[in-house]
Amino acid sequence: MDDTRQRLLQAATEVFAEKGFEAATVREICGRAQANVALVNYHFGDKMELYSEVLVNAFRPPEGTPKPEMPATPEEGIRKIIRAMLDKALDQSDQASLRYRLMLHEYAHPSAATPRVVDMTLRPVYDLLRRLVGEVAGLHPDSDQARMCTHSIIGQVIHYTRSGPVVAVLWPDLKMTPEQREMIAEHISAVTLGHLHSLGAIK
Repeated sequence: MDDTRQRLLQAATEVFAEKGFEAATVREICGRAQANVALVNYHFGDKMELYSEVLVNAFRPPEGTPKPEMPATPEEGIRKIIRAMLDKALDQSDQASLRYRLMLHEYAHPSAATPRVVDMTLRPVYDLLRRLVGEVAGLHPDSDQARMCTHSIIGQVIHYTRSGPVVAVLWPDLKMTPEQREMIAEHISAVTLGHLHSLGAIK
């Protein structure tokens, strides 16, 4: 990859993660990349195309990432997804932090790229969860009830990640150690599956 193009991508990733799409400027990105402003148009077309490429690179799985194995049961699948969502949301690595900040800016201040961000970050997990929820509860994955159950799962995970400062005040002993993280994932799974099984028993 051209060195200038790579420097622009890296600088843009940092600036967009810090300020979001609307507040970020091409001039600041180019200043950080030590590149002429005209080179954004040359390499990417415009600011939105640059932003779109930043998102694609940020959320693309690393090369060599193995495909997830199909779970033996839908219950096992739901448990694995909840654990993976919690682990990913609490990942403290630099790359994970950039992805998380990019996502938060986009969700708080939607841009024309919002559908693309949703498709890259949430839709694959959302669609799989809906299918698994439907299998456990005997619901059509497109039904309102299956969607509400899926949103409830996502909401429980988000509570422990987006509301971290508040949770820390309410529950000072919660340090998100591996053991506590596993405990929370198991709790969310148990609450979810208990409700889904009850829905299935009613039918």
